[in-house]
Amino acid sequence: MEARSIIATLRRGDTPDADALGWFAQGLADGSVTDAQAGAFAMGVCLNGLNDSGRAAFTAAMRDSGKVLRWDLDAPVVDKHSTGGVGDCVSLILAPALAACGVYVPMISGRGLGHTGGTLDKLESIPGFRTTLSEDQFRHVVSEVGCAIVSASADIAPADKRLYAIRDVTATVESLDLITASILSKKLAAGLEGLVLDVKCGSGAFMKSPDDARALARALVDTAKATGCPTSALITDMSQPLAPSLGNALEVIDVMHVLTGNAQGRLAELAIALGATLLEQAGFEAGEDAVRHAITSGQAAETFGAMVYAMGGPVRFVEDWARFLPEAPVIREVTAPMAGTVTAIDGEALGLTVVRLGGGRQVETDVVDPAVGLSDVVPIGARLAKGQPLARIHAAREAQADAAEAAIRAAITLGGGPVVAPDLVLERIT
Repeated sequence: MEARSIIATLRRGDTPDADALGWFAQGLADGSVTDAQAGAFAMGVCLNGLNDSGRAAFTAAMRDSGKVLRWDLDAPVVDKHSTGGVGDCVSLILAPALAACGVYVPMISGRGLGHTGGTLDKLESIPGFRTTLSEDQFRHVVSEVGCAIVSASADIAPADKRLYAIRDVTATVESLDLITASILSKKLAAGLEGLVLDVKCGSGAFMKSPDDARALARALVDTAKATGCPTSALITDMSQPLAPSLGNALEVIDVMHVLTGNAQGRLAELAIALGATLLEQAGFEAGEDAVRHAITSGQAAETFGAMVYAMGGPVRFVEDWARFLPEAPVIREVTAPMAGTVTAIDGEALGLTVVRLGGGRQVETDVVDPAVGLSDVVPIGARLAKGQPLARIHAAREAQADAAEAAIRAAITLGGGPVVAPDLVLERIT
């Protein structure tokens, strides 16, 4: 078998068989496939696509290109994946809430991508928190605490790591087949027995239209099921930030408000909806009630604190979190230039504002400032008088705050009359 024949098959518009796709994935992992061949493969898939069975075969091959974890635990092993949005810190609530309900959550997460924040960056705003663990350490935390949120090790889906870097420089990122294989290969390598997908749709998401979000959700669910993992998806609204804050430490603050007694608002409700879907998929009854009780009773907060301590953070973080999280030196309110109702929010623009403040990466080597970002962002439908706050800026320098202020005013649209925000959960895909 050789790369040229596989690439030629794609060029003709045909899908290579499972053996050929498996061979190519292994070649990506061990280096026997060159960068030029990988780029040609990616372009062939991007232009002509894979059929359903080919997409599933390539996803499984990418998963199997490295370590696939196996668990011997006394309850289901489950996880969640989000396609990315702004103010989306659900994982920090959902993982400990699910663990408190009696399932195990070995969550392999990522860093910020484009205008969206990264779960690992948020956790690393907690002093001492280590997102890089050995496999033995990862297994120990999951078995003892019930959940752990970590970065992928080098031996998890190495074919995807190689192909992703090549897609980035060959304009082949936007392929439904390659996106599906990339997302699922890493998640399924964690040895899951259940998965729920949060596919975002709207101004703050990568998928702007409902049709695009639905196509991705369908591809992800069908492919994951074909590889043997029970999976469902929620298509959720990202026409505005999910949490009131954008930025690493600021989003942890919002998480702590939910975990320590305020299980209201879009952030809490989405965590509960996703958790209920996973629990019911795993055979638990009254999943929504169970997740809500885990949060309101404080059990999820206790589990989160145990995870933080087990992964290098402060022992009393939950009891005194405000003392541990960093604060930006420049804090400034941005006020409404006129009276009106918030009719639209450009979530992507707000996310990029946080990146320019230093809360994300413009290039891979950038160092993230955990303290900066936006807080108290007004929701769609809010009625404001002139001079009332639109948001609060947290910046390292006054000049950065000036630029952020102009960007916020441009991103938040004020108009007349009442406005009803879209439903949080737009559709369920099973």
